[in-house]
Amino acid sequence: MVHRAKLTIAALLAFSPLTQAASGIDLIANETPIHTAKNAEAAAKIPANFSFVQPGTLTVAVAVLGSAPPFGLFARDNKTVIGSEADIARLVADGLGLKLKLVPSSWEDWPLGVTSGKYDAAIYNITVTKERKTKFDFATYRQDTLGFYVKTGSKITAINAAADIAGKRIIVGSGTNQEAILLAWDKENQAKGLAPFQPLYVTDDAAATLALQSGRADATFGPNVTGAYKAKLSGNTRLVGVVPGGWPKTANIAVTLKKGNGLVDAVQASLNNAIANGSYLQVLDRWGESVEKIEHSTINPPGLGD
Repeated sequence: MVHRAKLTIAALLAFSPLTQAASGIDLIANETPIHTAKNAEAAAKIPANFSFVQPGTLTVAVAVLGSAPPFGLFARDNKTVIGSEADIARLVADGLGLKLKLVPSSWEDWPLGVTSGKYDAAIYNITVTKERKTKFDFATYRQDTLGFYVKTGSKITAINAAADIAGKRIIVGSGTNQEAILLAWDKENQAKGLAPFQPLYVTDDAAATLALQSGRADATFGPNVTGAYKAKLSGNTRLVGVVPGGWPKTANIAVTLKKGNGLVDAVQASLNNAIANGSYLQVLDRWGESVEKIEHSTINPPGLGD
């Protein structure tokens, strides 16, 4: 079994004295949930006799294990899940008039968990892709941008295109859309006779930080809001390039549900209710994610590979 670090507010506060002052993000204040009222129109879209994992409760797989803020972490009690994904899940559940159960899960676990009925949904910074749409339904809640970050002081000044990754060692998540982008760029490079890049797969955020700061990796490539959050906290990394999550097209992050079970319409309506009443932007603002806000949720939009 892979050991995954337990990420807590206490650990972040100990990690950097800049945690709140530099980022403008008050981790302690963010322990207080943001709620929204039930929306009758959204609740009415729940399919008749829909079988939730637990009756009256929305059970959601969220990113905490091996993840990083702002998506997920544990509060000061070391057991309560907080973060932007938990907040979005709460808005969806509130709008549908449901209780909420958050289940900290690994990236490898959510696909089978959703298709098997272990979870009603996954809210895990999941990008809509053509392949994923064959198994899942999606209701969008953020734009998707990806960032290349290097160690402060690195000689690397820009990574914006395929040629820029040639010969570099880059930390990337296995099975992610950012990995797919790097592999596509690498194929293009090798066809031109350029040096291959070396993907580095690590078990958690702490391992990624160590690899980058020790010089074992040249860069990391992942969700831009995570990279920006870490850079603000520590000052140890800096941004050298931004790529659309659906490269070469734009992409969206979405609530992920089992294909064809009908719940996506209700979830979309609940998200649009939260967008309209302002609670959605409250969530994004307090986690520094408003740069990726959307004006309305859409179902199964074009994604990576379309």
